[in-house]
Amino acid sequence: MKEDKLKIGRREFSSRLLVGTGKYKDFNETRDAITESASQIVTVAIRRTNIGQDKEELNILDFLDPSAFTILPNTAGCYNSEDAIRTCNLARELMDGHNLVKLEVLGDKETLYPDMPQTLEASKKLVDDGFDVMVYCSDDPILAKELEDIGCVSVMPLAAPIGSGLGICNPHNIELILRDAKVPIIVDAGVGTASDASIAMELGCEGVLMNTAIAKARNPVLMARAMKKAVESGREAFLAGRMEKVNLGSPSSPTEGLIE
Repeated sequence: MKEDKLKIGRREFSSRLLVGTGKYKDFNETRDAITESASQIVTVAIRRTNIGQDKEELNILDFLDPSAFTILPNTAGCYNSEDAIRTCNLARELMDGHNLVKLEVLGDKETLYPDMPQTLEASKKLVDDGFDVMVYCSDDPILAKELEDIGCVSVMPLAAPIGSGLGICNPHNIELILRDAKVPIIVDAGVGTASDASIAMELGCEGVLMNTAIAKARNPVLMARAMKKAVESGREAFLAGRMEKVNLGSPSSPTEGLIE
C-alpha cells in the first residue's frame, strides 16, 4: 500500500497524532510522553509556555528539539481576534518566520467553546498575512466550510469541550463536515481515551489532536503509546472500509453443502 501521509498545506507527516504540551508534571514527563506518542506535530500555547520570550524561565524547546518535531504555536487563552493575531505574530518572530499556527479564539471561560465570529475574523486576517492556519472551531458544518473557503490549511472541530474527556459527542456533525471537506479535518478537544481517538479516525478524520487525555492519565507515557496505536488502527479501519450494518444475523460460514 502506498505510504499514507497526513498533508497539511505543503507539509507531509507520517504520524496522524498531534499532541499538546500542557498539564504535565514537568518538562521531562512532557518529553517522555511525546516521544512515546511518535507524534511529529507538537502544539505549544505561546501565552502560557516559554519558547524563548522569557530568558529567566525553562524553555520547552530545550526538552523538545525543534529539528525533531514541527512546533505548532497556538493561541490558547485568547478571547478576541486581536489578541490571537498578536500572539501568532509573536510566535512567528520567536521562531524565525515559522508560519504554521493553530488558531483558537475562545468565547467562554467555562466551556472553552470557540467564539466563531472572532475565529472567522482572525482566520481571514492571518491567511491574508501569509500564515498557514490550522483552526479550532465548533462542529458546525457550515462554519467549518467557511473556514476552509477562507484558506485555512486544516479545520479542527471539537469532539467535546476542551479537557472534558467526553469523547465524540456528535459524530453525525463530524461526518457532515467530512463530507464536503477538501482540507484535513482533525478532531481537536474532548478525547478521553484510546477508543475515542480510534472512533474519530474511523469516521474519516485525517488526524486527532489531544493533550489532557495523555497528560492527565495515571501513566501518561503508557497512554501516549495507546493513543499512537489507536490513531493508527482507526485510520487503517477507515481505509479498509467497514462491513455494512445489517439488522439480522448473517452466518460467517457457508450455508450450502452441509454434512447431513
